[in-house]
Amino acid sequence: MNKLISLLSGIIFGIGLVISEMINPQKVLGFLDIFGNWDPSLAFVMIGALTVSLPMFHIIKKKEKPLFEEKFDYSNNKNIDQRLILGSILFGAGWGLGGLCPGPAISSLALLNFYSISFVISMFIGFYFVKLLDSTTQAR
Repeated sequence: MNKLISLLSGIIFGIGLVISEMINPQKVLGFLDIFGNWDPSLAFVMIGALTVSLPMFHIIKKKEKPLFEEKFDYSNNKNIDQRLILGSILFGAGWGLGGLCPGPAISSLALLNFYSISFVISMFIGFYFVKLLDSTTQAR
């Protein structure tokens, strides 16, 4: 049941990305261009997401366990370290330069355009290098 719920959630999320046009790099870059030809429409998407998710977080937080799991699985890590800061900078720079982040990039594969495919391949190569770097760092 957990896999089915995860699949349905992913499909709904992907549909939302398509409807909001977050899979369109030009739309995202237009939203990020606040000093140029700014397109505020994605702000309404974010406000809508917050309107739904914030009350749900408070409702879910009071439950003993999720519906289809034995316990909640979330991080209690509150450390702001060099890895978090560097990762945030790289994520923001990639999003600002490319107009895509991981979720919309994967959803945009359905368009079968070269840009989306090359972005996702590059993203996974980056994941691999970070994992490789972590393993060499931890081996020391």
